[in-house]
Amino acid sequence: MTGADETGGRGAGVAGPLLLGVRHHGPGSARAVRAALAAARPRVVLIEGPPEADALIPLAADEDMRPPVALLAHAVDEPGCSAFWPLAEFSPEWVAIRWALEHDVPAHFIDLPAAHTLAWGRDGEESGGVEPEGETSGAAKDQGEGAEPDVRVDVRVDPLAVLAETAGYDDAERWWEDVVEHRGPGAGDPFAPFVALEEAMGVLRETYGSGGHDRDLVREAYMRLQMRDAQREFGDDVAVVCGAWHVPALRRRTTVAADKALLKGLPKVRTDMTWVPWTHRRLSRRSGYGAGIDSPGWYGHLFGAPDRPVERWLTKVAGLLRDEDRMVSSAHVIEAVRLARTLAAMRGRPLAGLSETTDAVRAVMCDGSDVPLALVHDRLVVGDVLGEVPPTAPAVPLQRDLDRIQRRLRLKPEARERELELDLRKDNDAERSRLLHRLRLLVVAWGEPIASRGSTGTFRETWRLRWEPELAVRVAEAGVWGTTVLAAATAKAESDAVAAHGLADVTALAERCLLAELPDALPTVMRILADRAALDADVGHLAQALPALVRSLRYGDVRGTDTAALTEVAAGLAERIFVGLPPACAALDTDAAEEMRRHVEAVHGAVGMLDDAAVPAHGDLRGRWHAVLGVLSGRDTVPGVIRGRAVRLLLDGGQLAQSDAARLMGLALSPGTPPGDAAAWIEGFVGGGAGGGMLLVHDERLLSLVDTWLTGVPAEAFIDVLPLLRRTFSAYEPGVRRTLGELVRRGPARRRSTGAAQSGIPGFAPDLDGERANAVRPVVRLLLGLDELSEPDGLGGPDGMEEDAGNDLVGVTR
Repeated sequence: MTGADETGGRGAGVAGPLLLGVRHHGPGSARAVRAALAAARPRVVLIEGPPEADALIPLAADEDMRPPVALLAHAVDEPGCSAFWPLAEFSPEWVAIRWALEHDVPAHFIDLPAAHTLAWGRDGEESGGVEPEGETSGAAKDQGEGAEPDVRVDVRVDPLAVLAETAGYDDAERWWEDVVEHRGPGAGDPFAPFVALEEAMGVLRETYGSGGHDRDLVREAYMRLQMRDAQREFGDDVAVVCGAWHVPALRRRTTVAADKALLKGLPKVRTDMTWVPWTHRRLSRRSGYGAGIDSPGWYGHLFGAPDRPVERWLTKVAGLLRDEDRMVSSAHVIEAVRLARTLAAMRGRPLAGLSETTDAVRAVMCDGSDVPLALVHDRLVVGDVLGEVPPTAPAVPLQRDLDRIQRRLRLKPEARERELELDLRKDNDAERSRLLHRLRLLVVAWGEPIASRGSTGTFRETWRLRWEPELAVRVAEAGVWGTTVLAAATAKAESDAVAAHGLADVTALAERCLLAELPDALPTVMRILADRAALDADVGHLAQALPALVRSLRYGDVRGTDTAALTEVAAGLAERIFVGLPPACAALDTDAAEEMRRHVEAVHGAVGMLDDAAVPAHGDLRGRWHAVLGVLSGRDTVPGVIRGRAVRLLLDGGQLAQSDAARLMGLALSPGTPPGDAAAWIEGFVGGGAGGGMLLVHDERLLSLVDTWLTGVPAEAFIDVLPLLRRTFSAYEPGVRRTLGELVRRGPARRRSTGAAQSGIPGFAPDLDGERANAVRPVVRLLLGLDELSEPDGLGGPDGMEEDAGNDLVGVTR
């Protein structure tokens, strides 16, 4: 081989291809591969990887290609059946590809074709969307796996762990750093590291055989066949970059017939392959797409900063902590470097590694706290680097349309999680919202809607965004529905409507169609919704469906969507609920009663949002609903938890006087009522976190009724009602519980003696304070947007101002 002696890198006295055994994603291996290729100058480079990707190799030279990236293979007929081959800047395979392209040397992948790998995964052992066995999935796989056919073990062997334990290390990562990452490519002999590693792996293969990785018998047979083909064309001027665990098996002499026999009858599927962006976080073992390294950010630093890596790393850490407003000076960096070096010397390491620098950062820059250290680990040790692939890379039409929309909306995918505030009154934000909602319909979970800060209006949305590499698979899967995001979301919505099992599923889908603005899907969804609503007689199902339907009506104004048909269906559902709810609430057990209580609350909120003017044919829906609540509150056959909630909803809505609420509570808590039923009534009335605690604080009569009933519960029944009461009152805020306890401790006499009870409500005067109301009135009117701050005519006097201000404030509180 040109530029190298006959045995360099291949073992003493051994001729044949140059076998460069590496650890996937090892910066030391990557530097050593680069040095060995520069010294050997082979005529062809063979790389462990799927051969279908050979046509994609030239894209690695594109200026728009930014690692980390991954080769993605998926079955054409089943895109969810997929596999990734990740490559970082510090991956030996990536370095080999770049070297070959820079020197006009052909490069080829020689691992088992993805067509067989995906078929294996689909048939049982492996699932789609995960990396293929033997490809960067843990420390053992990082070495590559192979097997001698005459030795078998039942447990998978981790070669790094075995070698580290043999060397007296309890941490395989630390051993690898010491012997490879911190040693350099070899002084004067660029092949020496590979000779030593091949010898070590040869001993392990003799001892453990396949190491429990029996599929590698097939993979290595295929690789040997590819090596023979290359040798026929290029002689021994062939370099092979593969997992070090494979090297003894590739060196081993076998017959062509024997290797082909191992490949006979392999399952196969039709596949597509492309480049996709990858992230450092997905190179971490903890992420589920692990590549056998716990610290990709640290490894990337070691590869990019071979000189003075410790000083450069600690400078990065200091910069990050300064950005987070921590007081870190250059003196801290100097002291941390000294401490890291001292720790390395005490531990017998050639260079301070990640553990030493982490200990130094904790002690010097973080004052012994692990809280800022967690930030360093997340941002630097792991990192949020997201790779990029050129637009010329193969992609399904849906992916191309998505890329185009992302560029137009200036919504760039990012690996780091971030929040996005959208104002739907702005055209660009409205389009962003539609895109994110359409992708959610397609199960491409780029964004997750969260509660907006500072506003609950329908014109504002808040999203939590993070682009994960496996979303490329979800886009490929969604490609079966259409070639554009709009067409695919429309087809998917129509299919989901037909396949929906329950009425609530269809109403939720209708809401999502409105949010995603899919006008072509709505007719199908509405037809199925109307059919399901007409046939479903279960009040519980109708009550589940109504809230989502009514929420959808709120989007008509801000999104410019026609919701007339939806409004008619919602009103019809409400009428059927009004008729069927009272009989459906009779004779329910405890669990069913609690579920029905939740339905009553949901319907109450939905009816409150329905605009009676939009459905004149259905009359006064809100008034009829209040009548239904009145029936539920006074019917003995209705469980206590529902009766109590009905009373509370009427009281909060101003449809029931406090004296009437006190009367109904007194009846429910009378001595003749079983304690369990009475406790359930209390839970319905003041439970559920709906402000019941404050109601008891400010209404002495209701608190006294509860107090009197509770003190009169017989001892034998008290144990039975205690869990229910604890569940009810534990939902209150600590301050409310303390206030209630203090009021009960004082007793009725003390509470009345304070003088504040003259108004009937402790803490309130008997009459409205006109002067104080006048002071806040302009601000209240401004907040409500009623008019400018000028005073209306006829309210100049104190009496008029007091009355009008009081009305305004009452409206605000309601």
